[in-house]
Amino acid sequence: MKPEDARAAGAFEPDLTLWDAWRPEQVAARLEGVQAPWYVAAGWAIELFLGQERREHEDLEIAVPRDRFGRIAERLSRFELFIPDGTLTDPGLVWPFARAPAALDAHHQTWVRDPATLRWRLDIFREPSDGEIWICRRDERIRLPYVDVIEWTEEGIPYGRPEIILLFKAKHADRPKDEADFTAVLPKLDSARRSWLMDALRLLHPGHPWLDRI
Repeated sequence: MKPEDARAAGAFEPDLTLWDAWRPEQVAARLEGVQAPWYVAAGWAIELFLGQERREHEDLEIAVPRDRFGRIAERLSRFELFIPDGTLTDPGLVWPFARAPAALDAHHQTWVRDPATLRWRLDIFREPSDGEIWICRRDERIRLPYVDVIEWTEEGIPYGRPEIILLFKAKHADRPKDEADFTAVLPKLDSARRSWLMDALRLLHPGHPWLDRI
């Protein structure tokens, strides 16, 4: 689709300076009791596992089963939902969720915007699943029951197990923040977690430099 046609359909270039993400406890409060196994993902999940906030975060990501995304969207009904066809560093365009073209179904992210302030608050990953089984969006051979995917802080905030979060971070291991997360988490992983991460890395990233260190 030509850029002018995309804009006519409601797409626009997001202003990334307007990211003012919620904190995990704020999202947990908004989603309390929702009937979907959601969890904090990416860098914030590492912080929740370690029990300390080690750096500033430009955004907040959570993950939900794609087929139960509607339950999350309903809880966030007073906010605006958009599908980005880029990334935070190369955003491209964002599309109103209700008008996103079918070709963007392959994009797993949904950005949440506060219509009152135009601030971006949350990035939601819509992930494949099979009932109560989580399926890795990068390789469907990697599957786990959600009870083995999600852990909880003492305050009741759900977050992805660190070995799963590191598996996704491995794609960008050259970024300082992802290397730092791996270095901080590795000593705290027991043999079962390390074994799972090694097997998953061999499937997704054969020969990855982290394998020798695990």
